[in-house]
Amino acid sequence: MEDTFGNLETYGYIGLFLYSLGGGFVALIGAGVLSFMGKMDLTTSIAIAFLANAIGDVLLFYMARYQKTMMMEGLRKHRRKLALAHVMMKKNGSWIILIQKFVYGIKTLIPIAIGLTKYDFKRFAILNVLSAGVWALVFGLGSYYSGSVLVKLAGIIGDKPWIAPLILVFFGGALWFYMEKATKRKKR
Repeated sequence: MEDTFGNLETYGYIGLFLYSLGGGFVALIGAGVLSFMGKMDLTTSIAIAFLANAIGDVLLFYMARYQKTMMMEGLRKHRRKLALAHVMMKKNGSWIILIQKFVYGIKTLIPIAIGLTKYDFKRFAILNVLSAGVWALVFGLGSYYSGSVLVKLAGIIGDKPWIAPLILVFFGGALWFYMEKATKRKKR
């Protein structure tokens, strides 16, 4: 176990950066709990997650704006979800840039959808940096201050390993159900 914590102290920040490029709130929650346990530094973890998250969304925006053909090829199966992202963007305006950081399932599609439009890059970058800061602070500080509860929960799951797949199936099913319902073609 001590070996695992040693590896986390050595490679944890690199993993946090790479995972946060795509939104990775789970890695930030893990870093917050490890900071609570004294194995990582909270300020460094939040700063790394913030930086990676901001860079990741700017890269998605940039690729969608300037590599449309390649992006659309890869998103062929996700056209309905991309359409949902466009609808959410029209409905919520610039607020969607903040909201998308907290909604699993659309957090990578929104920057792509915005990049496919004529939305101003500077405005997106500023709002994205602000929302990445809010995201990193909410999940980083939230997991740090909830550290004792999350450690106890991890202990319970460690004692009864059958609970983890049930939780994953429940949340995965709920996400799938929402995305299916939200992107379902309406009958006319």
